[in-house]
Amino acid sequence: MQRLAAIASFAALVAISGGVWYATQRTGSDDPYAQCRTSKVAGGSEQIGGSFNLLNKAGEAVTDKDVITKPSLVYFGYTFCPDVCPFDVARNADAVDELDARNYDVTPVFISIDPERDTPEVVGEFSELIHERMIGLTGTPKQVKAASQAYRTYYRKQENGDPDYYLVDHSTFTYLVLPEAGFVDFFRREVTPEEMADRVACYIDAS
Repeated sequence: MQRLAAIASFAALVAISGGVWYATQRTGSDDPYAQCRTSKVAGGSEQIGGSFNLLNKAGEAVTDKDVITKPSLVYFGYTFCPDVCPFDVARNADAVDELDARNYDVTPVFISIDPERDTPEVVGEFSELIHERMIGLTGTPKQVKAASQAYRTYYRKQENGDPDYYLVDHSTFTYLVLPEAGFVDFFRREVTPEEMADRVACYIDAS
């Protein structure tokens, strides 16, 4: 609750709907992580993730190689999000703390899909309020679009005539990315911190 209270100032007053694509069950004997999965992205995990070029909180250019140096929980959202993003990233932070308690070192990552308002400074402040190790990233509209496309996420700015207090519809999955394997799985909003920690630990143990 403290995390949610800390980031309340970033939230607008209107709710959004998010999430436009879903996953289907799939198993395979060639999957080294089969015992960890509860679902798999339609088309195969090899089609999700990859390189990106963004800006960190200091405004420095970083790539996926700079950011994904440890098992990472990657979330695409925005700091003005009224309810979905605060709950999701707070859940991710709780999962990271749970994993810390089990001696697993996992990095939470927040990538803004609202580059017009989310400057490096804003994203950095937001991320640090959520978790001291959370890496906040933003970029130019082109950079953000490329990162979103790499992870096959969806976002769309709502055109309501207000240039300052608009909302952004977006998908709401959290992605587990391993430094060597890349994207391996995703987590829906209803997954609890404990459930997330269990599955992340399974993937790390299987790596």
